Amino acid sequence: MSLMRWARRRRAWWGLAVLVLALLGLDRLFPLPAAAWPDSPARRPLEAVVVLAEDGTPLRYWPGADGAMRHRVTLEQVSPLYVEALLRYEDRAFWWHPGINPAALARAAWQWMRAGQVVSGGSTLTMQVARLLDPECADRQRNLQTCATRSFGAKMRQMLRALQLEWHLSKREILTLYLNEAPMGGMVEGVEMAAQSYLGKSARDLSHAEAALLAALPQSPSRLRPDRHPAQAQAARDKVLDRLASQGAWSSAQVQDAKLEKVFAPPLRSRVLAPLLAERLRQRGLKAGQTVVPSLLDAGLQQRLEQVLMDRLNTLPEQVSIAALIVDNRDGAVRAYAGSADFSDMKRAAHVDMVRGLRSPGSTLKPFLYAMALDQGLVHSESLLVDAPQNFGGYAPGNFQADFSGPVSLSEALQRSLNVPAVDLLERIGPERFAARLRGAGLRLRMPANAAPNLSLILGGGSTRLEELVGAYTALARGGQSLQPRLQAQDPLRETRLMSEGAAFIVREILENGGQPGAPFRESEARIAWKTGTSFGFRDAWALGVTDRYTLGVWMGRPDGTPNPGHFGANSAAPLLRDLAAAIGPQQLAPRRQPASVQAARICWPLGRLTSSTPSDQCLQQRTAWLLDGAAPPTLPERGAGQGLEFSVLVDAGGRVRVSSDCAGEGARSAPAVRWPQLLQPWIEDAQRHPLEQLPWKAGCKGEAQGGPSARLRIVGLEPGTVLRPTPGQQHIRLPLQVLGAQGAVAWLLDGQLLAWQEAPDGRARRAPVLLQPQRNGEQQLTALDAQGHYARLRFSVQGL
Repeated sequence: MSLMRWARRRRAWWGLAVLVLALLGLDRLFPLPAAAWPDSPARRPLEAVVVLAEDGTPLRYWPGADGAMRHRVTLEQVSPLYVEALLRYEDRAFWWHPGINPAALARAAWQWMRAGQVVSGGSTLTMQVARLLDPECADRQRNLQTCATRSFGAKMRQMLRALQLEWHLSKREILTLYLNEAPMGGMVEGVEMAAQSYLGKSARDLSHAEAALLAALPQSPSRLRPDRHPAQAQAARDKVLDRLASQGAWSSAQVQDAKLEKVFAPPLRSRVLAPLLAERLRQRGLKAGQTVVPSLLDAGLQQRLEQVLMDRLNTLPEQVSIAALIVDNRDGAVRAYAGSADFSDMKRAAHVDMVRGLRSPGSTLKPFLYAMALDQGLVHSESLLVDAPQNFGGYAPGNFQADFSGPVSLSEALQRSLNVPAVDLLERIGPERFAARLRGAGLRLRMPANAAPNLSLILGGGSTRLEELVGAYTALARGGQSLQPRLQAQDPLRETRLMSEGAAFIVREILENGGQPGAPFRESEARIAWKTGTSFGFRDAWALGVTDRYTLGVWMGRPDGTPNPGHFGANSAAPLLRDLAAAIGPQQLAPRRQPASVQAARICWPLGRLTSSTPSDQCLQQRTAWLLDGAAPPTLPERGAGQGLEFSVLVDAGGRVRVSSDCAGEGARSAPAVRWPQLLQPWIEDAQRHPLEQLPWKAGCKGEAQGGPSARLRIVGLEPGTVLRPTPGQQHIRLPLQVLGAQGAVAWLLDGQLLAWQEAPDGRARRAPVLLQPQRNGEQQLTALDAQGHYARLRFSVQGL
């Protein structure tokens, strides 16, 4: 080896040793800023927070402590087109230089000396990252051209910091720092935040033109902002495109096509989806130290949901809000979430999340009650229930329409949401037992002032959340297994057996296949089982729906609990639920599988037994019912009745007339018969009764039973067939009435609609008269029914109203 070569090598080694010692000294005297280290705790206070939909679409951003808006991404989450444009335009030697590029620096110095001004900076991408991490830049509007001075000392400091960065970090880590820290105009930082803010898309989906635009933007972010200066931004973008074309990185055709795209961006504004869910998840993310918080939301479905709610707001009073939730039946994932209808409308208490608000559920709990009664073997789908005025230990519920239908099946009672049959069933099952079953499935019922569950529970006497209701309703589509809604993938899958598979099938069939005339889903192609509810005083309107894929829930009302007269489940919430089902779009309808535990069979009223085991003369009406496990439970026993529905009728020897014991005569015999429940007697026409009950009485026979259940009561103050007319000059008729012979409380009904309840006398005074005020002309029927099922009924007519 020659002496000269040895001397050059010795100088190189000494130079390297000096550089190493300089870097070690720099590390000791001027350590890297904590923000330069990946996952550094010191970075968190400055980090912006973003909550994402399942596909990565941002739902909502929150700025960091320095006010900057960022969306942290990895190198793999950014389009390769952007990375190529950036490196080709800014630093072609990035992957091999040690932090500084001597050739580029020499070229910049020569150009500066010749031109007398800076022509090119000679900075590497690593030096730009060093500049961004400079504490002097942190308090300024970030701009790669102005956030640091161009003095020789400042440049040397950046060069040494760049060498230090390369010493400690990999090239990919340095490039990732640039991707997330580069200034993009205003308080926007990083390529992902710029792509979302200016282009409305993720940085992974950039076109050639968009990649070139974002590569140019950090050079002068204030001057090149596409929302304020589109012409300058387009010129800078084209400069990048020309550079890449000249280098052969992109073809001429690609560059020409890219130049055809006009640069346009709407003014920067906060793009928000599911804002209340995003806030909920942000709080959860802060506890876990997350700045990028994922969710299971479907961004497209969320947008459609919010549009449906906004369209409906125009028809509602200005202080009424809406909450809605859509859950995937497969895994409980929350796919769409609206805690309020319009996040910008403070009149509607927009920041109150009514998905989690505690409100009275109205009648929405009835499907669970009927499922529980099916599982306990109390009823089948066509069991005879009593829809008539009843008093349950001082609690006398009425129906929403204030009328009664008399004999109804379980299916009819559930479809029409009748109150009295539901309260009757709840009393037999027990309200505490019912509440405990729901609580075990995640649906907690909070009673006022910590009171124990009571019979009002089934009509909305407690309070719960929309989120809990939707979770419980998933059981109807999942064979009786309910799911607690899941907001994030890491949330555990919590399943609870709420009802049997057979009960879930029967209840869903009832809710899906009918209801009442004008039902909102009858014309819909999508199969949906639905139930509405309205709380006392029109405070809350509910609608819950179940399809094969999704369970949907809607709440409507005022968050402060003020009544909203005229708006109830059927006329407000149910049509909105129908619109949401349509917004979801066509679904693949799975074949409905009938569980082995469910069979269809013919049953007879009033006994409720199978037709095959009921004598033909005792089968007064036939119906087809769904049976669970082959059981056909008989009609529920009457409350307080001394005898069952089967009884004996005493007839003469020829069997042509009824007799009583005092006039039986020779050859009289007792024959088996059936009757309708006592409380249903006012609704049963003679032709519907057992043939033996229809026989005439033998002349001269006496007995308490001779007149039937109506014999004890008599209405006074109005005679049958009377024609009533208003007094001249009056627009109404007022007529006081009384009933004689009643035992206990009396319900007065006009054409089946409850007119008044009249309590029993205290023994010291006669029963106070009831005021009759007919509202229409024509024939009408008045009924007085006491607690023992005895009734008096008469018809009258009104003219001239």
